[in-house]
Amino acid sequence: MHPMADNGLLESVLRLVEKVDGGTDSQDVAADLGVDHQVIVGAVKSLQALGEVISAEQKSSKHWELTGEGREIAEQGSHEARVFNAIPDEGLPQNQLMKMPSGKVGFSKAMSNKWIRLDKAHEGGPRVFKTVEAIEDTVRDKLQLVQKGQSAKLEDKEKNELKKRKLLSEVTVKSYWITKGSSFSTTITKQETELTPEMIASGSWKEKKFKPYNFEAMGVAPDCGHLHPLMKVRTQFRQIFLEMGFTEMPTNNFIESSFWNFDSLFQPQQHPARDQHDTFFISDPALAHEFPQDYLERVKKVHSEGGYGSQGKSDTHTHTHTHTLTLTHTLTHTLTASFTAKFTPVKYFSIDRVFRNETLDATHLAEFHQIEGVVADYGLTLGNLMGILHQFFTKLGITKLRFKPAYNPYTEPSMEVFSYHEGLKKWVEVGNSGVFRPEMLLPMGLPEGVSVIAWGLSLERYVDTHI
Repeated sequence: MHPMADNGLLESVLRLVEKVDGGTDSQDVAADLGVDHQVIVGAVKSLQALGEVISAEQKSSKHWELTGEGREIAEQGSHEARVFNAIPDEGLPQNQLMKMPSGKVGFSKAMSNKWIRLDKAHEGGPRVFKTVEAIEDTVRDKLQLVQKGQSAKLEDKEKNELKKRKLLSEVTVKSYWITKGSSFSTTITKQETELTPEMIASGSWKEKKFKPYNFEAMGVAPDCGHLHPLMKVRTQFRQIFLEMGFTEMPTNNFIESSFWNFDSLFQPQQHPARDQHDTFFISDPALAHEFPQDYLERVKKVHSEGGYGSQGKSDTHTHTHTHTLTLTHTLTHTLTASFTAKFTPVKYFSIDRVFRNETLDATHLAEFHQIEGVVADYGLTLGNLMGILHQFFTKLGITKLRFKPAYNPYTEPSMEVFSYHEGLKKWVEVGNSGVFRPEMLLPMGLPEGVSVIAWGLSLERYVDTHI
């Protein structure tokens, strides 16, 4: 129901419809009830919603209305009449008359009507004099007729002349022609919209009036096409990295060799992560064959003989590094992100799927998304890493951080990152981080003064603990 159309107004409209034969116009109803026409339009729509109480046919009609300037003239007189009345018997200097609010328009119209004359040769300068004793302000009279709803008494030529002077405007009004419906009544009875078990059991439905179904009505649009929660959070992470000036590394390379996945990261041959219990190895193709040979020899030498502060003693067998496997971490992207070219400071990130042969439980999956951030520049320290981690996690709304020393084969020093969870009231691990070891960086050909800081976290674990 229209907010203005209460039952009292609806019944008043129905009583007016009952009094007339053949119907009535909604504009006439508005005039009789002394309310705005739009209120009656709302009442008509409310009555139509009640069923066949009334029949309403929309129609358009044109009528004339006074403009703002027209209403002013209907009240105070036309410009030309005001000019005439302002001129005394001894006349008025033209320049003084022109300073009047109605001076310019009124002077021109009064001259056309021959109500006044201009004496240009007057000794005091051009002077305006009356030429008649009295006038009839027909413009004002015509506008007052329109104001009273009697525009039909004016000829079309007269109305068009007033329209040309922007004193009248022709407007189109949409109204309703209201007639009695097949279920017409002057009393409003609420229609039922639902047949209940109680109505059926008691038989009361027989006396009820039910609102007819509108089979043309549109149904509720089904909710569909929503992003998965993980994808929403992934988009949030990606936006944070971009805001911090990072460049996204190429991803979606799910199959990799043991060389890039383990050996190049200074991960020893005997490291548990290489075991089949932690890695999915590929049977077809089982081996990879293309490697940068000079880089491979440098990596092999560091593993077996040591260097850059390391003792080595981890032999790198050719047949081992050629094994193919599913990606277990995204650090491989870092190694292939053109660090081997002429070095320039960079900031990289990646968000990609990784695979591990885990025992499935509440906190471990065989497949998950790993988020990684890497910064390479001269002279970076652990303090830089802590600072950028605070900046990164603050953008996620995490402000309470703790760092705990940890071990990673490819970083030294290494830190686990913990945040305080307000809901769980405890510290939870949110990521791992560290400074890449020189045994990993220098075989790549990076200058000796370059440091690389990095951190990573699981998208799924973040969502589980913080969303």
